[in-house]
Amino acid sequence: MKPLSSILNALPPTKVIDAEINISDYAPLNLSASNQELVDAKLETSEDFEKYIFNYLRENSAKVAFGGYIEGRFLYQRSSIFYNESKPERNIHIGLDLWTDAGTDVLAALDGKVHSFKNNEGLGDYGPTIILEHNVENEKFYTLYGHLSLESIENLNVGDHFKKGETIATLGESSVNGDYAPHVHFQIIHNIENYWGDYPGVCNAKDLNFYIENCPDPNLLLKIT
Repeated sequence: MKPLSSILNALPPTKVIDAEINISDYAPLNLSASNQELVDAKLETSEDFEKYIFNYLRENSAKVAFGGYIEGRFLYQRSSIFYNESKPERNIHIGLDLWTDAGTDVLAALDGKVHSFKNNEGLGDYGPTIILEHNVENEKFYTLYGHLSLESIENLNVGDHFKKGETIATLGESSVNGDYAPHVHFQIIHNIENYWGDYPGVCNAKDLNFYIENCPDPNLLLKIT
């Protein structure tokens, strides 16, 4: 049996936001703790962060900023979901983020059906989230789309089918998306266990090897670079 990463890598490129935005209009964005400019900016609110993102897009003549897989970030320290004294700090991002305007269409990466959905409320959480189930070469796996608009899950049903490239949602504003600048968190999950409408998108260093295995690089599907 082929490993999931090999199956994904053999598939043609796909998109998970507005298909009319060309890949040439994407710019890589480093949000790791090694980005001194980001550290110096001392961004404290979603409004600060949104200004930073959109200034970056203007400076790079881009429409979408992307990146973040296996990226160590300090921006989660504002939320007790990731940072509290009772548990190891979770600060390694295990999905891929695409940052652009609120309201932008979010697309199904592959043919699939709705496994689950949920509004994961709370500072730093996903906000409205959709998980699709896929089956390729008899291999079952899942894709997660986080930080969506509330409207995205209002009329959704478990089992609804979507074709690759079909609009499944729109990007949410900071007031509903966990208090982030607008973006979609896109993640591939091999074994979802008993999670429903949610799955960890950030891990600690101790668990990183497990998540690298269970959540392969989304760029295997997107093929942005």
